[in-house]
Amino acid sequence: MHGMVLKRLRTALEWTEFAEPRPNPGEIRVAVSACGVCRTDLHVVDGELPEPCTPIIPGHEIVGRIEAIGPGVAGLELGERVGIPWLGHTCGVCPFCLMQRENLCDRPLFTGYTRNGGYATAVVADARFAFPLGEAGSDVSLAPLLCAGLIGWRSLVIAGEAKRLGLYGFGAAAHILAQVARWQGRSVFAFTRSGDAAAQRFALNLGAVWAGGSEERPPELLDAAIIFAPVGDLVPLALKAVRKGGRVVCAGIHMSDIPALPYRLLWEERELVSVANLTRRDGIEFLRLAPQLGLATRTTRYPLQQANEALEDLRTGRFEGAAVLVP
Repeated sequence: MHGMVLKRLRTALEWTEFAEPRPNPGEIRVAVSACGVCRTDLHVVDGELPEPCTPIIPGHEIVGRIEAIGPGVAGLELGERVGIPWLGHTCGVCPFCLMQRENLCDRPLFTGYTRNGGYATAVVADARFAFPLGEAGSDVSLAPLLCAGLIGWRSLVIAGEAKRLGLYGFGAAAHILAQVARWQGRSVFAFTRSGDAAAQRFALNLGAVWAGGSEERPPELLDAAIIFAPVGDLVPLALKAVRKGGRVVCAGIHMSDIPALPYRLLWEERELVSVANLTRRDGIEFLRLAPQLGLATRTTRYPLQQANEALEDLRTGRFEGAAVLVP
């Protein structure tokens, strides 16, 4: 097998050949057919996450077919199409796992961060954290759902019953979530980089009722806002944009420092919360619902060996929607 390996933080990934890995008990090996490129991958490459693990193969929006099954795996079959997400393993015995909050597990493993991921021709995964995908939809169109879609879904649930929903940062996650929110009958307000007319048109074409720069005030106060961009300066702007009792959800795994802000922005029972990872229940709920929504993911394909270009294009915002690597 081959993979794009991060051998040292803040360096380019390197095309590397490996012996075909054999799945251990409870694991499966999946032939990768598509792997989305997520902003979290940039945080991994840039060393912005704690306790970095190198060398590592990034990538956690994986779609592929099972080609080997380890001992003790039940309910999955050779040739079955599955998706492999960011949360790759939990201990099952810590207080958070026992509280059914496995996204906060004390001893987790994360795909593409602390265990090898999908920027490769094959990947070994914990079978418990592989989602059956069925046969509807193309591999490339499904890949962004495995993180951008899932973390967007969890963020939307945490945002509550907000009828007027603001989305800050209109990239892979927001372009999926906007469609989900519109299907649910919510009004979507899209916030982009200042002057990014293309992204604003993209949001309006997906059903947003308003689109503007992140520093702009929406035409009416929001019930909730979700921040996907990893920019701490957006927090006070989002708090200003929500009504009394409104909620601001920080959806990224990493964000630059939140600046000091006056208490009056938080007063009147506004809430500021974060989303951490996902649970298998999130994945099952969202992936079961996704076919009903008619989601149209906007993707740009890159050959696997062009992973570095895909990451740089993501960093500079050169495409709309999501990038997907194809071996």
